[in-house]
Amino acid sequence: MWQYLNYLLYPFSLLYGLVLWIRNRLYDNGVLTSVEFDLPVIAVGNLSVGGTGKTPHVEYLIRLLKGHYNIATLSRGYNRRTKGFLLAKADTTAADIGDEPMQFHQKFPTITVCVGEERMLAVPELLGERPETQLILLDDAFQHRSIKPGLNLMVTDHSRLFTRDHVVPFGRLREGRKGYHRANGIIVSKCPPDLSKAEQDKLRAEIQPLPHQRLFFTTLRYGQPVDMLTNERAEIPAEAGILVVCGIARPEPLVQHLLQRYKNVHLLSFPDHYYYTQKDLDKIKLELDQLDGDQKCIITTEKDAVRLHLLHERISHMQLPFKVMPVEVAFLSGEEESFNSFIFEYVANSMLAAENEAG
Repeated sequence: MWQYLNYLLYPFSLLYGLVLWIRNRLYDNGVLTSVEFDLPVIAVGNLSVGGTGKTPHVEYLIRLLKGHYNIATLSRGYNRRTKGFLLAKADTTAADIGDEPMQFHQKFPTITVCVGEERMLAVPELLGERPETQLILLDDAFQHRSIKPGLNLMVTDHSRLFTRDHVVPFGRLREGRKGYHRANGIIVSKCPPDLSKAEQDKLRAEIQPLPHQRLFFTTLRYGQPVDMLTNERAEIPAEAGILVVCGIARPEPLVQHLLQRYKNVHLLSFPDHYYYTQKDLDKIKLELDQLDGDQKCIITTEKDAVRLHLLHERISHMQLPFKVMPVEVAFLSGEEESFNSFIFEYVANSMLAAENEAG
């Protein structure tokens, strides 16, 4: 029944898609203008609503570039409790700048992290505050067309490719499928680590990258859990009861990873970007107490941890054993060096063009 009711949303998807198509055509034809800046700007985003694994790819770029350039990340700061342009500082919290920027700030304290809803206005503010900035990573900015990035990277989930999806509310796309034409690089994320070359070729044929586009395949690589409050490595026995607590768009990859290592895994899911309360902690404790066995722990994501840290005193008082599961991306088919060269070549060419224009 719900499947048939869902089809009632299809006309609204068509209407919304038409509005976005007109907007994109206005930008493409120069009626609406996009601002370019005289330094390398790399945008990382997606066509769909959340859950593609965009954040680990931004972190990959940070690791790749931070030793070579003074870099800054600029995000909207989704679901934060502040407004306007804001630079991350020593006392900044997830409530100030949002969970993903806060994650960047905690993991990479030497880079500049900032947020601003109007990114076209935020970039000049960023450069005014931090004139030493040499390169900007725009987080989740594929549809933010008021800025024209020098390099557009689009991430699409292997299990929910944009080619098989529809515009919201019937599907999960933020705009029509042809929006992928704007990408310079397309990354198929969350692939099975053993995805064969033949399967990659099938996906390549389905996506049909344009001549100017590069296509890459990545998988998630989970690390060793760490204690959320002490940041110490956590050794969790295979027979332990695991309560997975997370407020992310797609917890399934994490759950599947844990099921390969632990026998007793239960999921307690919250909405994406959710801010936890004392009532939630009470519910988490109740769920944990109901797990079988003497050894139990709570596993959460890095993104959740920066939000949960707002309640760290209560978590410590309640002795809730939160462990954080770090995650990174790994490229398939030995394409890491090819991707790295793709990025460094763009940055070098962009800087050379800026120097030549300056004179």
